[in-house]
Amino acid sequence: MNVTKSFIYGVLIGVLGIVLFSSKAVMVKLAYNYNVDAISILLLRMLFSFPFYLIIALSSRKKNSSVKTTKNDFLWVLFFGFVGYYLASYFDFVGLTYIKASLERIILFLYPTIVLIFNKIFLKKKINKLQIGAIILTYLGIIIAFWDEVAISGTNTYLGGFFILLSAITYASYLVGSGWLIPKFGVIKFTSYAMLVSCFCVFVHFNFSVESSIFGHAIEVYILGFLIAVFATVIPSYLVSMSIKMINSSNFAIVAGVGPISTIILATIFLDEYLTTLQLIGAFVVIIGILLVSLKKENS
Repeated sequence: MNVTKSFIYGVLIGVLGIVLFSSKAVMVKLAYNYNVDAISILLLRMLFSFPFYLIIALSSRKKNSSVKTTKNDFLWVLFFGFVGYYLASYFDFVGLTYIKASLERIILFLYPTIVLIFNKIFLKKKINKLQIGAIILTYLGIIIAFWDEVAISGTNTYLGGFFILLSAITYASYLVGSGWLIPKFGVIKFTSYAMLVSCFCVFVHFNFSVESSIFGHAIEVYILGFLIAVFATVIPSYLVSMSIKMINSSNFAIVAGVGPISTIILATIFLDEYLTTLQLIGAFVVIIGILLVSLKKENS
């Protein structure tokens, strides 16, 4: 497969992974109709995901990698597993208790810029003009899409915004770490190990969350928890890692701008939320930005 085709496939795989991840928000919102709290949904997500990651990790542990891994590499996997899918999710959940989801999405999608900055600082990767243009387009599309939804009210908005910003920073660091560690471990091993770490972190968190209980919920909550685990966690986590390997974390961060738009579309279909003209325009602008990224050839 030549470089151009590989890069385009990487973009398409990344978009599919992001769309599946976006379905999580819709399924969580459906679960909230059954009076379940956020930490319980987070636990069910990881509880149902855990066997998949464990089986895949055990089956792939003997596969040799062309690059030798060290103890420090495993320590970094522990760190990024803790930071990425656990800490970023936790900050996001806390922030959402203070601000609207529409404002949360806009702040959270600062992370593509943070990824580029981290790559520049820590990995000495240049930020090219096409990446800058695509970033501007995707951000512009996101702002247009949510322009008529954003409403800032009360001083708690600033606190909520701070937590969402922490979520964006921690998730960005995970993406950068993924781009660096995936070549050492391989897509399957790295994703499995990092997600197992995240699962354990959630289990510990829930154990200290005295106000929450995993039992006594409606059957629909457990069904939705399973669907979130398989289709909005396990499958997209491997797709995202594969995409990062093929197009690098900087370009993936830009492609991920499709996330808010896909959330709007899925919410319109499954939650009967109204899709406004501004949101349609925003979606179109984001798609243009993604197409710009797909035209860039990988230089690594």
